[in-house]
Amino acid sequence: QVQLVESGGGSAQAGGSLRLSCTVSGSLYMTICRSWFRQAQGKEREGVARIYTGDGTTDYADSVKGRFTISQDNAKLTFYLEMNSLKPEDTAMYYCAAHYGGCRSWAPTEFPYWGQGTQVTGSS
Repeated sequence: QVQLVESGGGSAQAGGSLRLSCTVSGSLYMTICRSWFRQAQGKEREGVARIYTGDGTTDYADSVKGRFTISQDNAKLTFYLEMNSLKPEDTAMYYCAAHYGGCRSWAPTEFPYWGQGTQVTGSS
């Protein structure tokens, strides 16, 4: 079965930390670009972090740079989003996503495969 399964999320006070995980299965093991997106209520979905599975190159949105870290396990079956120094504005539904192409675009439409989403709340 081809899918992305997320875990983690929840609520943390401002300044706190949370960790999200996304496990890939089936042929999605071969995906090249894996990303985390978020969508706050009433706002468009935005990319926050991405990793190129080939060499582990990462990239971040300016809003999370220095606070969030994307990583993958050695087997490349699971990738993570470590979120530190959380802010209330980080509150959103977070989604993992993957595609077989390179990490060239932040556009959600470039990603055909998505996790189910998990809520992250940064409380003040």
